Amino acid sequence: MAQKFRSFRVDAIVLKHHDYGEADRLLTIFTRQKGKLTAIAKGVRKVRSKKGGHLEPFTHSNLLLATGRTWFVVTQAEAQDSYPNLTRELEILGFASYLVELVDRFTYEEEENVPIFNLLKNSLARLDEGEFPAQLVVRYFEIRLLDLLGFRPELKNCVVTGNPIQPESQYFSAALGGVVSPQAGKNLQGAVPISMPALKYLRHFQRSSFDQAIVAKPADEIYRELEILMQYYLTYILERGLNTPGFLRRIRRDAGTQAE
Repeated sequence: MAQKFRSFRVDAIVLKHHDYGEADRLLTIFTRQKGKLTAIAKGVRKVRSKKGGHLEPFTHSNLLLATGRTWFVVTQAEAQDSYPNLTRELEILGFASYLVELVDRFTYEEEENVPIFNLLKNSLARLDEGEFPAQLVVRYFEIRLLDLLGFRPELKNCVVTGNPIQPESQYFSAALGGVVSPQAGKNLQGAVPISMPALKYLRHFQRSSFDQAIVAKPADEIYRELEILMQYYLTYILERGLNTPGFLRRIRRDAGTQAE
């Protein structure tokens, strides 16, 4: 007896894809309705395919999916926004790739999370528009994503003593999930320094909407400190490194070489 296919529509962002067989493409998508899914787009690499441009990475599309034997099957695709400006600069492309990699690494198949979908969609749109500092968009995304995943770092009280943090440079422990006072942190294995300005901005991002967060004007050295700190924390949670930070470092190194 032939298998009956159940079709349904999803609002989706394409996280990544890779070629499969002679003309197909296997997609990892994050949907508003069902979270992360794996789907196959059959014949999409053929010249005459009408779906190809609607299924590129970062694209926000409305998809009609059918339930297949192994993966969902894309039967219709209509792009809602392709965010064309994400490729205007290599660093912006790197930031967008970083956002989708984080969502891919931290989420599981068919685990609905509408707030994460909205956060990703809004963050890609902000990078695409170029109206706000890209570093601010990315750092805000990290803090909000950690909240939504249940990994909110403790930034007000020392995670060792429980005492309120004083206005001075502190330490941060990924293993303990938050800030550590200078006295408790100086000999704590794995704890790394965090300056008071960097901590101030993390707190601001943590308690603010994006409209409130954009009033922050961190200096370049604070952005660099925050980037290193967040990589340390995210890598610890994931128990493995991410790919895109290395790509971003190479871009910056090459840009520095050209400037010389």
